[in-house]
Amino acid sequence: MLLVDTGPVLAEALAPALSRENRALETAPDGPHALDRLRAGDWELLVAGPNANGLDSLELLRRARAIRPDLKVILTGESDPLRVLTALRSRAFSYFHRPVAPAALVDMVQQALAAASWKNDLRVVSARREWITIEVRCRLQAVERTTHYLREFLADLPAQACEDVAIAFRELLMNAVEHGGKYDPHKRARVSLVRTSRALIVHIADPGTGFSFDFLPNSALSNPAGSPTQHAEFRAGHGQRPGGFGILMSRQLVDDLIYNERGNAVLFMKYL
Repeated sequence: MLLVDTGPVLAEALAPALSRENRALETAPDGPHALDRLRAGDWELLVAGPNANGLDSLELLRRARAIRPDLKVILTGESDPLRVLTALRSRAFSYFHRPVAPAALVDMVQQALAAASWKNDLRVVSARREWITIEVRCRLQAVERTTHYLREFLADLPAQACEDVAIAFRELLMNAVEHGGKYDPHKRARVSLVRTSRALIVHIADPGTGFSFDFLPNSALSNPAGSPTQHAEFRAGHGQRPGGFGILMSRQLVDDLIYNERGNAVLFMKYL
């Protein structure tokens, strides 16, 4: 892994995590030196700061991709939705605005190093700040990356509002990928984030056949009075991950949550 213009704090945070996995961590003094290193050696991941000491990180991403098309790149920089969108469209693995929380970056780096067949996980359909649409491959890793990108798009909101939307979004997208897409990487869910002057509107549609609220035994919504864990027993008996609280919890975090009749699309709103 190669670091450029990230600062000593992040380098110190990443070193122990990488050493446990038998991976080397090196630093380059600036963008041009980083490009020389990429030409000379085999690298899995590049983490680049905002300016790369004279070379804009988005330009560094473009040049690095030309040298090594399969290189994973994580960018750090200012909180700017347009830069985040450009990074996403340019297939950056992730983007973090500064100041970066070291633990969050370490977690994303570990996801990147473990990722295989990742390049087409996220497909940008619309990249206007007011209307972002992404097709998400039905994989857990793609859900985590999309949720982090959502947090970056909404970084200018009050912290609690941003986190409420991110938690609800992750839970509902997980449902779409797990139940609608059956974790089939050949299938995709489609998510849209629409931002108006008064509200955030999120729409998630999955490729599945849908469901009926009249028969939802794997959700806490269906638990009868006096049996708050019945859905957990059903999930365990059918080999499903622990959970089932996603819809119930999401309803508490946002202002409106509506499913379509078929049950394979959900829309929620958070008023600003």
